[in-house]
Formats: sequence, structure tokens, C-alpha cells
Amino acid sequence: MKVALVTDSTSYLPKKMINKYNISIIPLNVVFENESYREGFDITTTEFYEKVKVEKKLPTTSQPSIGELVNLYEKLSKEYDAIISIHISQTLSGTYEASKVAGKMVENIEVYSVDSRITTIAQGFLVMEAAKMIQEGIAVEKIVTQLNNYTKNMRAYFMVDDLSHLQRGGRLSGAQKLVGSLLKIKPVLHIKDGMILPFEKIRSKKKALTRILSLLEKDAMNKSIKKVAFIHANNEAGAIELQKLFQDKYPNIETYTSYFGPVIGTHIGEGSLGATWYFEE
Repeated sequence: MKVALVTDSTSYLPKKMINKYNISIIPLNVVFENESYREGFDITTTEFYEKVKVEKKLPTTSQPSIGELVNLYEKLSKEYDAIISIHISQTLSGTYEASKVAGKMVENIEVYSVDSRITTIAQGFLVMEAAKMIQEGIAVEKIVTQLNNYTKNMRAYFMVDDLSHLQRGGRLSGAQKLVGSLLKIKPVLHIKDGMILPFEKIRSKKKALTRILSLLEKDAMNKSIKKVAFIHANNEAGAIELQKLFQDKYPNIETYTSYFGPVIGTHIGEGSLGATWYFEE
């Protein structure tokens, strides 16, 4: 059976990985005033952060249309027997639900939609795992089961410089934003059950990042971590520094640096830093 692999643009996969496994990317959109840009197609991450600095209003985001997904699936159906479509957490975007609806509208091919329950390169890690299993000839149903198992063992912690982005986009409550601004804290947030939630309120950026590293190192000591990524919002040097601190202690664990692209960057703001990882039981 020939299986196609689809994900959305918020997985922020490296181009070489996309090309290596022939992954199809469906873009989400970032909207400035009345002008919409397809993430990764019409606007780069660098262009996005530069544009945010000069625009009067902060952008919004939107999911791909069902029609776009149907068109992609129909195109793939001419060459493949099944499709695995892995998407941003359904609590953060309607992309996964759109994928399910589109999959039912396409004839001649079975579409297996997967809710990653997360986003960014952590979602990309699931895509990488799926790609390897496809190459190994593992049955589609078993691949989907394994992916759903991995979602239970994924961790993502990050610090944001300005809570107003999350508050405005409805990802964090107004009360939590107010407390953060009054105390001038740098809260550590995490993604749990597919949602962005407060984890701890910490007074400084340095302490927040130290706390994130401590959570990662605790799992590194006690669990079989498969991959780690350090993620930044237009702060690559910060992500590289975190990566080096971790690699010095755990050189045998596979690590990456990645980024918060336009869609996720819209909600968390420039300067954010974090780490994500997953493990096998």
C-alpha cells in the first residue's frame, strides 16, 4: 500500500525533511488587516516578525478551508492508496476537524486524520515518526495507533515575553494576563491536553528558562527521550544557547532548534523561548 503523508504549516518541519519524505504541507493563514498570507508560502517567518513591528494592528490567523484540503486529498488519491493527515491540536485550531470533514468528501482513498494535541516541531516529530513507519511498511492503522500513543508522551514548555498576544487571541484568560502584567512575571506555560495552560509564575526570564531546562533534564534522567527541540520566536541565539546547555549534559539525545512561525508567533509574540520533547514508555 502506498501511503501519503500530510501535515499543516504549523509543524515547522525543515525543508530537507519535507523533501526527504515527500510530505505535503497545507498552510494556515496569517491575516494583516484585510490581507491574508499563507504561512510558509506567501510570507516567511523573518518577513512576518518584521511586518508585525511596523503594522498598527496585530494580525489574526485562520485555518485552511475544507475545499483546500479536499483538493489536496483528491490530488494525492491519484497516486496513493491512503493518506495520514497530522494536524495542530483541535483546541488551538479547527484544522483537524476540517481534515476529518474533507476526508469524508473524497472518494477512492481513505484519509486518516490525526490530532497531534500539540503544535510546532513537536507536531513535526509525529510527522517524522509517521514517515519512518510508512517507509518500513507498517500498516496504516498501526501507524495511527502509535502516533496517538506518542501524543500522550509529548511535553512542551515555553516562556513568553508578552502575555497580551495569548490573551487577545483567547488562548489565555484575561485574569491570567492581568496577574502577569501586574507582577511583571515571565510565566512558564505548557501545552496539556492540547491546550495552552499556565504552569508556573516565575519572576525573571532567566529563572523561567532554568525551570524549563530542569523539567527537561528530569525526564532525560528518568525516561527514554527520543527527540528534543528548543524553539524560539525570532530569537535563534537563545534557542541555540539552551540547546548547548542541554547537549553538554546529554550528548546522546537527539536535539534540534526550531521556531515559532507566523501562525503560532501571532499568538505568543516575539522573544518567546521554549523546549519540547517526547519519550517512549
